[in-house]
Amino acid sequence: MKSPLLSLPGAVPAEGVDEGVAAHYGDLFREQRALADGTGFVDLSHRGVVTVSGEDRLGWLHLLLTQHVSDLPPHQATEALVLSAHGHIEHALYLVDDGETVWAHVEPGTQDALIAYLESMKFFYKVEVADRTDEFAVVHLPAGSIAEPPDGVVVRETPHGRDLFLPRAELEAYARQAGPPAGLLAYEALRVEAHRPRLGFETDHRTIPHELGWIGTAVHLHKGCYRGQETVARVQNLGKPPRRLVFLHLDGSEVHLPPPGTEIRLADDGADGRRVGFVTTSVRHHELGPVALALVKRNVPVDARLMAGDTAAAQEVVVEP
Repeated sequence: MKSPLLSLPGAVPAEGVDEGVAAHYGDLFREQRALADGTGFVDLSHRGVVTVSGEDRLGWLHLLLTQHVSDLPPHQATEALVLSAHGHIEHALYLVDDGETVWAHVEPGTQDALIAYLESMKFFYKVEVADRTDEFAVVHLPAGSIAEPPDGVVVRETPHGRDLFLPRAELEAYARQAGPPAGLLAYEALRVEAHRPRLGFETDHRTIPHELGWIGTAVHLHKGCYRGQETVARVQNLGKPPRRLVFLHLDGSEVHLPPPGTEIRLADDGADGRRVGFVTTSVRHHELGPVALALVKRNVPVDARLMAGDTAAAQEVVVEP
């Protein structure tokens, strides 16, 4: 779904899974600084929007998600995962309940598979699941923003900012009065700085929540059964995850960023050293320079010098080994 905000001056379209919104509006670092200062907004209208209504919605979702939501107060934001039977991450949901309906935004293009799963689990529960992507656009206001959301708009407020579920027909009018737009690259740079994982970027087909530090924020360890809980409990109580998320400071003299999937090796092993991980997201940060998130094997020493392809990298621990 192509955003009408791509017609704004300087807009350069994003690519890949984020196609449909602007990567930037002509000045990446200015846009980052604006978000860091709490001004402007980010067009996330390419993300899927799913709602769950009905009197059983919270109790029903509590049985399916990794998060404790049976008593979720109205207007309190949370995030949750859907796991496979083996505990691998399949979906990430960013939730808020408005008192009558649970609103969630999800990764672009994942809403159909999520809804299919939810529909298959309805049984006798009084719930209605709906794809609202055509009707509502997600807009992000950064932390510290004093902008007032339009009346009646559902807001999901977190320490990282506020997500608005804005009627899609009002997106252009809102943009005209919401301050300078910032592109997705600026938003992603601040996400990487905050060590926040993203489904499909920091995850692959075998990722479990412990590897990314999603325990506590998206996974509640003291709640009833849900699909994949056995794996979560086993790793929590008896072992360690096979991989861990790290934050990388990359050699700033390199012109090109190592793209996602770039192999990570121990620098001391030389060019033919064994693969110990891979880059998941790499960005240029307005203060930190080139940085990245990566998954490495748990037993990689925390003080080891790394190479991301041909780029030297110093690691910062996100998930403890």
